[in-house]
Amino acid sequence: MTKISRDEIKKRGLKRFFKSFKYSIDGLIYAYKYEQSMLIHVIVTILVILVNIFFGVNGTEWLISLMAIGMVLAAELINTAIEAVVDLVTLEIHPLAKIAKDCGSAATFVLAMMAAAIGIVIYLPYVMQLVGNIF
Repeated sequence: MTKISRDEIKKRGLKRFFKSFKYSIDGLIYAYKYEQSMLIHVIVTILVILVNIFFGVNGTEWLISLMAIGMVLAAELINTAIEAVVDLVTLEIHPLAKIAKDCGSAATFVLAMMAAAIGIVIYLPYVMQLVGNIF
């Protein structure tokens, strides 16, 4: 087996730059197709965008909600990467493998809960106003 140096793999250039976008899209597609949680996050993302439009949230609220969405999606992708690496190393049920997978999942969970809290802070005044206008 021929040994390839990391410098050869990490060549720079315009072709490599554009390939990096393809690799990123490949990662997004994989996570969307095979990770149930990513599908749920994408559905929630669409709902948040629709609710932002419905309530006519201001620019700051848009930015905060988009940042929360981005952090949750990124955490899910990192969690998927952690799970893949752990599975590459061992398919055995090992305590350290469990810790790695559980902590990756917990990171996504924490960010998702923070995003939900952000949603409550942003949308509660709009919901209260809507309910007040109905009654």
